[in-house]
Amino acid sequence: MAEKNTKNKRVLLIILVLLIISIIALSTQFGTNGRIKSSGQTRKFLVYIPDSYDPEQPTPLVISIHGFVQWPAHQQSMTGWNKLADENGFIVVYPKGTGFPLRWNTRPSEEEPGAIEEELRFFADLIDHLGSTYNIDPSRVYVNGMSNGGGMSDILACEFSDRIAAIGGVAGAYIYPRGDCHPARPMPVIAFHGGDDRVVPYQGGASSRDENFVFPSVEDWAAGWVEINSCGTLPEISVITNEITRTYFTGCKSNAEVILYSVAGAGHTWPGGEKLPVWIAGYTNQDINASALMWEFFRGYSLKGE
Repeated sequence: MAEKNTKNKRVLLIILVLLIISIIALSTQFGTNGRIKSSGQTRKFLVYIPDSYDPEQPTPLVISIHGFVQWPAHQQSMTGWNKLADENGFIVVYPKGTGFPLRWNTRPSEEEPGAIEEELRFFADLIDHLGSTYNIDPSRVYVNGMSNGGGMSDILACEFSDRIAAIGGVAGAYIYPRGDCHPARPMPVIAFHGGDDRVVPYQGGASSRDENFVFPSVEDWAAGWVEINSCGTLPEISVITNEITRTYFTGCKSNAEVILYSVAGAGHTWPGGEKLPVWIAGYTNQDINASALMWEFFRGYSLKGE
């Protein structure tokens, strides 16, 4: 009997250890490490500070926004922004959406008329908080996002052009009406989109996940920024690989260029990033690294230089 009790205790101990390990793993996977109050709510984020950070030196800030049903730590692991932060000396923050599943309110709604304004207030509060906590260079704040997060980046470009130097989007769900987009200055834009994306179709139309969400074609969305930035009408088109074409608009006001990478065969995925299950998101192209190309683009822009 004593031997049996000892064995049972060992089994319970093993189960307890495994449970603790699982909790730690889940907290690391889904966790955040910062929070602020915004519009009466507690809003959370995950911030990464590279070892090279010098509090005496103004430091660029990259805001990377997760997509619908995703979360900050997933955005962090998928995009590889932390590695680039280590190599180039900038701070990265991954904000957390609201609701269940997690999301960003990017579509005007009669049911929630103030939802977009609350999201904008959160990002303003987040930038202010990080600016008071770290030595952030206010002229070098950059935003990018995946899917629904790309749509949020688009709204921030429209509404916060006085605080954001440039934006990027991957598989962006761009549904903010162009008639509502009136940035105070031209906005440099870089975007990536898979030709076989069924969640946000490249050619536009209803999402395969929800027919109530209808998107413009990605090229039409990019053309909207070309018009806003008063770019030259004829782009430079380069075939990067058999699957990747770059459409590059120059001659823009304030040199606010617009670049679109079209990735044939790719799905609702981040080029060069962590692969998502093909049956969920489609093929992930590894010929280019979207994050690295974004940073190369971002670093050429500063609000001070305008």
